[in-house]
Amino acid sequence: MPQPGTAAPAFMMEGDNGPISLGDFSGKKLVLYFYPKDDTPGCTNEGKAFSALQADFDAADAVVVGVSRDSAASHAKFRAKYGLTVLLGSDPGVVTEAYGTWVEKSMYGKKYMGIERATFLIGRDGGVSEVWGKVKVPGHAEAVLAAARALG
Repeated sequence: MPQPGTAAPAFMMEGDNGPISLGDFSGKKLVLYFYPKDDTPGCTNEGKAFSALQADFDAADAVVVGVSRDSAASHAKFRAKYGLTVLLGSDPGVVTEAYGTWVEKSMYGKKYMGIERATFLIGRDGGVSEVWGKVKVPGHAEAVLAAARALG
C-alpha cells in the first residue's frame, strides 16, 4: 500500500463516463477511494456521503473517484440508482493491486480475496498525502474533505 510521501502509482481504468487515469488529475488533488461492491449498504452509504460533499470537494479543488472491480455498466446503474456524483472507476485488478487494496478477507471462517475499503489523498504533485486503511464509513468523507482542504 503506498504511504504518504511516496509517488501515487499511475493507473488507467474504465469509468462509467470514459477512461480514467492518474494523469487526468495533474495539478489537482485526487481522492481515490476503494470500495468492495456496487449497491451494497456500506458502499452505497460511502458513495452517497462523498457525493453529498461534491460541491465542497470542488471548492477544495479535489476530484473524488471511487474504485471497485465492478464493471463500468454496473457503475452506471449504481450512480443512477442513488444519484451519485463522484466518478467511478472499473478496475480489472491492476489498480487494486498497485494500491494494495486487494487483500485476503475472512467471513464466517471462510477466507477469500476482496477489496479492503481504503482511501488515498493524492496531492497536486502526484504524491500520496494521506492514507486511510480499513475505513469505517460514518464520518469518513468529512475527514477526507478536511484533509483535502488542509492540503492547500
